[in-house]
Amino acid sequence: MIICIPGPEHARTPHKFADAMIWNLPNTLTWLRIFAIPLVVVLFYLPYQWADPAAGLLFAVAGITDSLDGYLARRMGQTSRLGAFLDPVADKLIVAVALVLLVSKEMPPIIVPGLEGIDGGRATLRPESVRAILVLCSIVIIGREIAISALREWMAEIGKRGKVKVSNLAKLKTIVQITGLSCMLFRWNLTIFPGVSLPVFEIGLVLTVIAAVLTLVSAVSYLRAAWPEMRGQS
Repeated sequence: MIICIPGPEHARTPHKFADAMIWNLPNTLTWLRIFAIPLVVVLFYLPYQWADPAAGLLFAVAGITDSLDGYLARRMGQTSRLGAFLDPVADKLIVAVALVLLVSKEMPPIIVPGLEGIDGGRATLRPESVRAILVLCSIVIIGREIAISALREWMAEIGKRGKVKVSNLAKLKTIVQITGLSCMLFRWNLTIFPGVSLPVFEIGLVLTVIAAVLTLVSAVSYLRAAWPEMRGQS
C-alpha cells in the first residue's frame, strides 16, 4: 500500500487561498469603508474651515465604494462569506455614525424658499427645528436598520432569507441617504457662479428626509413579505 503524504506547500494552500479572499479587491474596499469611519469623525471635529467639506467628501467616497465592492465581487467572481457579512455591517456603521455626528453639532437656520414670515420677511426654520427634523430621521433610519437586520437573521434561520433580500427600493434609499448625509457633512454652500451658490446643507436635509420616508416604505415591504412566516403560515 502506498500512502501519499501531502507536502508542506499543499498544506498551506488553503490558508493562502483564505488570506487572498480576505484581502481581495471587493473586501479591501469594504475594509477601507470601515477604516474611513474614524477619519470622518476626526475631520468632523477638527476646528478648521476645510474640515467639514473634507468629511463630506470622504463620506461620499466611502459611499461610492458601497456600490463598487458588490459590483466588483460579482464581476470578478470574488464573492465571499466575509464580504457578505462585512458589507452590510460597514453600511450600517458609517450611516449611524454620520447621523450621530450631525445631531451632535449646532444646526444652522434654514431659509424656506417661496414662503414669507409673519413679519413679511423670509420664512426660516430655526436651528432647534432643523435638529428636531434630523433627530426624527435618525430614529427612523437607525431603528429600521436594527429591525430589518433582526428580521433578516430570523428569516435566515427558518430558511426564508430570500424573501427579504435587498430590494431595488432599498438600493434607491441607500443612494439618496448617502448623498443627503454627504451634503450635510459637507455643510458649506457651493459657489457655482459669482453670486450664485448651491445650498448644500439644505439639499442634504431634504434628501435625508426623503431617505427616511423611503426607509419606512421599504421596511413595510419587508414586513409584508415576512408576515406569512411570522404568523406561522406556509
